[in-house]
Amino acid sequence: MQEAAVVRRAATDAIEDVGPEQLHDRIVSRLEGSAMIAGVLTVQCARAVLERRAAGTARAVIDHPDDPLTDAVAKRAVGVQLIYEGLGLTRTLAQDPPWPADQKDEGDLDVLIADILVARGFYLLAHTEASDEAVTTVRAFGRDQTVRRETDDTSLDRNLEADVFELATVAGTTAVGGQPSPGLREYANSLADGALANGGRPEFSTDRLSELVSIDSTGCDGVRTSADH
Repeated sequence: MQEAAVVRRAATDAIEDVGPEQLHDRIVSRLEGSAMIAGVLTVQCARAVLERRAAGTARAVIDHPDDPLTDAVAKRAVGVQLIYEGLGLTRTLAQDPPWPADQKDEGDLDVLIADILVARGFYLLAHTEASDEAVTTVRAFGRDQTVRRETDDTSLDRNLEADVFELATVAGTTAVGGQPSPGLREYANSLADGALANGGRPEFSTDRLSELVSIDSTGCDGVRTSADH
């Protein structure tokens, strides 16, 4: 998928300054093995808004790498993806901790990586309309993991994907002056089951996204705009 390659390349660039080399290489390896689905959904939501406005305009989001719009959308896509990667790694560490298996160094390194990924994702979404949603996503994840540990309720696992995919709708649509309609957010939430069933690769319809986005930039969902920050 072309969008996945674009997001992966941008994500790798976003952590280029992370050191030392061992840490950097481990993060790159993780990104190279990721489907980048959260970032792709972000890009597709931006494209869906543009397609609603004018046929053919959306193609510029991907096909013209020098277009400043490309950079703006890509940064948001990477922000969403890095938060997902970091929280996903945290979930793995919580449910299958490496320390009891005498893998202390590996475990400690992965904790650091998870923190770096989430922090860098927040940095990329700061001062955007998606910043509040990103905070909500991370807080919800923390609550879910606490409850899961206390109750062993595995149904809570899907909430990370559901929340991140909703974050993607906010980040993507608002990047080009649109809004995520309630229907779009509901559709994104429903993709969580497909993500868990298909190894992190839910199938979503770009036509369906185009039907559900709102091209109204007045904030029908109560999402804060950059002017509110």
